[in-house]
Amino acid sequence: MKFTKMQGIGNDYVYVNCFEETVEDPGETAIRVSNRHFGIGSDGLILIKPSDKADFMMDMYNADGSQGAMCGNGIRCVAKYVYDKGMTDKTEISIETKSGIKFIKLTTADGRAELAQVNMGAPVLKAEKIPAVSNSMEIIGEPIEIDGELYHMTCVSMGNPHAVVYVEDVKKVQIERTGPLFENHPFFPDRVNTEFVHVIDENTIEMRVWERGSGETLACGTGACASAVASILNGYTKDEVTVKLLGGDLKIRWDKKENLVYMTGPAEIVFEGEITCLK
Repeated sequence: MKFTKMQGIGNDYVYVNCFEETVEDPGETAIRVSNRHFGIGSDGLILIKPSDKADFMMDMYNADGSQGAMCGNGIRCVAKYVYDKGMTDKTEISIETKSGIKFIKLTTADGRAELAQVNMGAPVLKAEKIPAVSNSMEIIGEPIEIDGELYHMTCVSMGNPHAVVYVEDVKKVQIERTGPLFENHPFFPDRVNTEFVHVIDENTIEMRVWERGSGETLACGTGACASAVASILNGYTKDEVTVKLLGGDLKIRWDKKENLVYMTGPAEIVFEGEITCLK
């Protein structure tokens, strides 16, 4: 199987062009290629496929083999892949995902995509649609006790469910212990991604993320969007926010008039190769 390893501010996936390749068991393949000792090493597997609804389709799998609905960093890489590889000459591309069709605008130079702005759609705030179990219609600053510690969380779906909690110092979060407790809490029937956020100022936040099915990653695009939306809802920031993640920065803007969230960031090809995969 031919593959391309790509990353968006450190959120790395193995990409396979399914216009040319066939992946019989994507879940098992994701587990194998994601292994950083016996495989390629990644946060998961993303298949680039034809679509009858958009220009392309993104089919993504987490490192544990579970299928994901949407990946903000991943979709920027898909847009770069199809442009750089000459699969399209468009700089405005539509990509089908499990959470709907997303629209990407590329900034290019010398025939290569350098930056991608993604229209991430409207944030989902209703608890039942996130989904999260709550007596409230929306979960904004709601208390939750994890491992004897009280957190106040704001829940947002950006195609994936997110619980955003605020901490004094993201570096001190024991994320390997706390992340799984959030992820598998009965409050979240489909599990949850958790963002631990510190507000620097009204224009800037920093964040660490525990992603369901993958653990801590260097970046999460949908999580950055959810964190920005949560910070705006709680009155901590303005409508345009720089989100500082372990792997780099993303610019997030929530256009409240249109009720659309826009994410801008880089995407890079790391290396390409071939691997013998399970059929």
